[in-house]
Amino acid sequence: MSAVRAWLLVDVPRSRWQARCQRFFLGWLAFRQNAGAVAGLAIVAALVAAALLAPWISGSTGVVPDLGNRLQPPGAAFWFGTDELGRDIFDRIVWGSRITLYIVGLVTVIVVPIGLAVGVVAGYVGGWLDSALMRLTDIFLAFPRLILALAFVAALGPGLENAVLAIALTAWSPYARIARAEALTLRHSDFILAARSQGIPHHRVLAGHVAPMCMSSVIVRLTLDMAGIILTAAGLGFLGLGAQPPTPEWGAMIALGRDYLLDQWWVPAFPGLAILVVSLGFNLLGDGLRDVLDPKSRS
Repeated sequence: MSAVRAWLLVDVPRSRWQARCQRFFLGWLAFRQNAGAVAGLAIVAALVAAALLAPWISGSTGVVPDLGNRLQPPGAAFWFGTDELGRDIFDRIVWGSRITLYIVGLVTVIVVPIGLAVGVVAGYVGGWLDSALMRLTDIFLAFPRLILALAFVAALGPGLENAVLAIALTAWSPYARIARAEALTLRHSDFILAARSQGIPHHRVLAGHVAPMCMSSVIVRLTLDMAGIILTAAGLGFLGLGAQPPTPEWGAMIALGRDYLLDQWWVPAFPGLAILVVSLGFNLLGDGLRDVLDPKSRS
């Protein structure tokens, strides 16, 4: 291990691969000094592990009713108790982690390319195209995200996929703003001018030079926005516009359990706690990544 560490900390890297490994290792050393960021990483890792290992760490699929065990309190048999249909709440939360990751992953796949493309093109090209794309971005920024998502879901119809699409359509605009700001500072840089002087086409300059330089800021913003994405998805599920019963989506579980809040508090409390912990984990992770990836935040 000492040899690997020495290879990673060498003063002058001998290859591009060594330089990339060294940069990642130095970033990890800075990241792990932030206790909150490490805690956030642990929470997100636990979420991923729960989603991957759901068939092995749960005793059921969380959708089959068991009326003989209705509204059982938390205990040895049912760690988080049971709901109004006798379903194990712990199992439903574990399986619901898959839905949460599905929402987060699909929204990421949609919003990052759209926001990055709009922002990079607007910032690099400028002129009337910049004005047109930014006015379109301002329209989406002017509306609260949940309200706009509700409008899209109402038009598309209730369902998990439509909810994900609605969230993605309302979440791309901040990334476009960030990418445009980065592109504006980069388009007159020496390496961009050198690439253009060599006859490299504009689309290759955008894809190969400008867009990669904007990715760190976009990744930081995306990680910090994960909590908002999860809360928006939970809000749509709570209103019955997201995942439909008996799918164990956390927001829908809170909606079904709100009638039992006073007497059987565990029915809505544990799904709400899951949303709180996961949202906190993504926020802590985002703060740590900002400290590592954003040079303006370093002292």
